[in-house]
This record gives sequence, structure tokens and C-alpha cells, in this order.
Amino acid sequence: MTVSRLLRLVVAVVLTAIVLYYAHPSEVLGAVRRADVTWIFAAIGLVLVDRTLMALRWVHLLSALTPGSRPSFPIVLRIFFVSSFVSNFVPSVAADMYRAYALARHEVRLAESTASVLMDRVLGVLSMAVVGAIALPFAPGAADTGGLAIGLALVFAGCGIVAAVIFSERAALLTQQAAALVPVRLLREMTVALTDAVHRYARHHGELLRVLVMSVLVQSTRILQAWCLGRSLGIELPLQTYFVLLPVILLVMQVPITVNGFGTTQVAFDRLFVPAGAAEAPTFALSLLFLALGVIGTLPGGLLYVISPDKPAARESRA
Repeated sequence: MTVSRLLRLVVAVVLTAIVLYYAHPSEVLGAVRRADVTWIFAAIGLVLVDRTLMALRWVHLLSALTPGSRPSFPIVLRIFFVSSFVSNFVPSVAADMYRAYALARHEVRLAESTASVLMDRVLGVLSMAVVGAIALPFAPGAADTGGLAIGLALVFAGCGIVAAVIFSERAALLTQQAAALVPVRLLREMTVALTDAVHRYARHHGELLRVLVMSVLVQSTRILQAWCLGRSLGIELPLQTYFVLLPVILLVMQVPITVNGFGTTQVAFDRLFVPAGAAEAPTFALSLLFLALGVIGTLPGGLLYVISPDKPAARESRA
């Protein structure tokens, strides 16, 4: 085990233990025992919806690949689901790198495969901010709306920088000129190639719009999953409160300082749901069930990894 992974594990355990202590373990266990399994099964059913949409949005993003280099649909789906399974054991950034590398093994330029994964991540993050911003006016008492608004504004600003590189020739050129100052040759060449690959999406407005719409549907489905789990635990917060709070929690879960979001997820649920009116014990149980639901959604990738080894495309088969 590497030092970084050990540190992330320690942080996850410490954060989870602190939140559990204040939620009282016996009360958390009681909340889980009283959970309504009907709502839990409803949430599991919604997992199938969001995983399908997530896979399809990446397929749409592959439209920007060099003509003739796109792998077959089954290969793309396998790479997506296996990378989702891998994300249970490594930071989300490492799982994205695995997906880009796996796609590059099938005669796709590494810069293009990386650009598709980057766009998938950026549009996913943007969709979280969009959903949260739309829901914010409808639940003013959910939490510190001022703090949430600032956080969402920062996310929009970050996505705006990426959009500038995509749609602005000048911004793309400035990025490449800045990359030329990087002393490491390999890193410099990779940055220039990745900027060029990302900028290519400027010619794919329709695909980007469809992917953004699908991303919003993905986030909405994940919020509905949390709402179903909350109902199973007796949390009576209105649905619009979930639409305000969950996008922020989903963003926190992307921060790679713990293992698979453990600890940070518990803290985020506690800091947002308890002030909104939820009890600490069922809130902690909700955070655990929500993480477990995400793991369930990745299990098909683990099965594919075991029964269907990835084989790189033969060189002579390139179109």
C-alpha cells in the first residue's frame, strides 16, 4: 500500500468515525434496521437508469475522435463499466486515467481518449452545478443558500475556463503557448495535444448539448436515489431540498482525499442535511447507503473485468 493511499484511508476512517460518534452508533443501527426495503429497491432500480445514461453520454462524446478510430460499441461499454468498478479502489482521477488509457489501447490517440474523458468529467460537474442552481430558489430554507451559491458559482467559473479553451481559438492558442513554457518535453507535448483534442469539440455543438442534457438527467436520477433512501430511513425532507443539497455533496465526493469518498461523504451529508432538519442518525445511515448504492452500480464492471479480459486492437485493423 502506497503512502498516499494509506493517508487517504486514515482520513476516511477518522472522518467517518467522528461523524458516527456524534450520530450515536446505536441510533444509526436502529435507523438501518427500521429502513423500508421497498424504497431501497426503488433506489437500486434507478441505479440502472443513471449508469445507462452515463455510458451513453460518453459514447456521444466519442464523436470527436478521428474518423475511423472509434472502437466498437461493446468495447466502449466494457471500458466504461470496468473503469467505474476501478473507481472503487483508486481516486476518481486515476479511474479517468485508466479509462483514457484503455481506450487508447484500441487504436485511439491518447490525447483524444483523454479529451473525451475530460469532457465527460467537466460536463458531469457542470450538470451538478446546473441542477443545484435551478433548485436553489425553490428551497431557500434548505441550508446556507449564500454559501451554496458561492460554491456553485466557483464551479461555473471553472467550467467556463474549459469552455473558453473549447470554443475560443485565442484561449486555445494561449493555452498551447503557456504549455510551451513547460520544461518537461513529454508533459509539454501532451498538453499541446490535449488542448488541440479538446478544442475539436467546438465543431460538435449538438453532441455537447445532448451530453449536457443527459448529464442533468444523470444527476437528477442520483438525487432521486438519495430521496428514496431518505424515505426508507424516515427522513421527511421535501424533494426540492435534495435537489439543492445533493449536487454539493456529489461535488464533494469527487475530491480525491479519501478512499471512494468515505468520510468526506459522511461529513457533507451531516453538514448539509442536519441543519436542514434531518436527524443525525438517519442522515449518517443515508450517507452510507448512498455510497453503497454507488458501489452496487459498478459491480457489472467488476464482472466484465473477470469474464472478458481487455484485448488491444490489432495494428493492422486500424481504419
